[in-house]
Amino acid sequence: MPYETSVPFSAGSDGYASFRIPACVRAPDGSLLAFAEGRVNSSGDTGHIEIVSRRSGDGGRSWGGLSVVASYGTGTAGNPSPVVIPAGEDGKAGGRIVLVFVTNAAEATEERIRRGEVSAEDGRRVWVQESKDSGVSWSAAREITASAKLPQWRWYATTPGHALRLTRGPHEGRLVVPANHSLPPEGDDDGTDGRYNGGHDLLSDDGGGTWRIGYTDDNPDGWVNVNETTAAELPDGRLYFNTRTEGTAPERRADAHSEDGGESLVAPFEPQPLLTAPVVEASVLQLHDPDVLLFSAPGDPEERRRMTLRASFDGGGSWWAVHTVDERPAAYSDLVMADGHTLGLLYETGAEGPYDTVTFRRIPVAELADG
Repeated sequence: MPYETSVPFSAGSDGYASFRIPACVRAPDGSLLAFAEGRVNSSGDTGHIEIVSRRSGDGGRSWGGLSVVASYGTGTAGNPSPVVIPAGEDGKAGGRIVLVFVTNAAEATEERIRRGEVSAEDGRRVWVQESKDSGVSWSAAREITASAKLPQWRWYATTPGHALRLTRGPHEGRLVVPANHSLPPEGDDDGTDGRYNGGHDLLSDDGGGTWRIGYTDDNPDGWVNVNETTAAELPDGRLYFNTRTEGTAPERRADAHSEDGGESLVAPFEPQPLLTAPVVEASVLQLHDPDVLLFSAPGDPEERRRMTLRASFDGGGSWWAVHTVDERPAAYSDLVMADGHTLGLLYETGAEGPYDTVTFRRIPVAELADG
């Protein structure tokens, strides 16, 4: 069957050479808000990069004009991690969107940061800002690096993709932002090896006012290298975390659970052999009618192509492929409920390469439930 598809971001438009790193949320007013990194000069990860957004009032079928949400001079503002606080649930009638993101100086490449060659001022810093009008306007950014990043950590990134607001149990209302970092090297190493990757999450129990670090998982044995991480709240109140890894384990995905709202993990991340993907960011989303955990990522084991949705009915223990988007090149993605019966997938794809566009696909939930 044909699927409704739109293209909120296309390389070479609106003054940007490319758009990458999608994130998407359903705002308090019901509109969809699509975020991306607007990369001014190239598709590279360093340089003049801004966080941009477009709003949709019709479930992702069409999109309004582009707006700049966050910038850092000619440096990098990226890894958008938005989370929605619904209307009336924090004492504010209209609801809010809280956005956590990172910055660094234009010349501060990941390799230089990992080597320890960049000052704290120019390295990765963590910020938060909010919108009280469903993404039409945004507050000034407020730095939270001191509470979100340990002094010894070098590289740092928020998820990217949507973050969580917990809805059940003793931690109801808590904001959870998965994140990752790199450790200083041992011996004569320079810190660029993947085994120094580690993961953690950021927690806020006051609607984004204050933040602290929850779990940490960093073990430089090289088996699992926790990197870009996504999370979902399961029906039983546990949190499910899924991460990209480039360790010596043959799998490229690993996962873990938390039973205390992200304060700690039940056990360290372990390889997940049932999720075939290349080394890439992914997204998870828990649906509640039916109760199914969804995972989006390219389905090819080596190349960034064949965007695929998988489903788990047991909290991430087992997985089945339920929808292949298409066979084209594809990379990063984020999942969102477009409306009460339609899933939305915001993902990088293109005919020539995975970074040609950031595309939005509407998929009926009933079709996924049928497998």
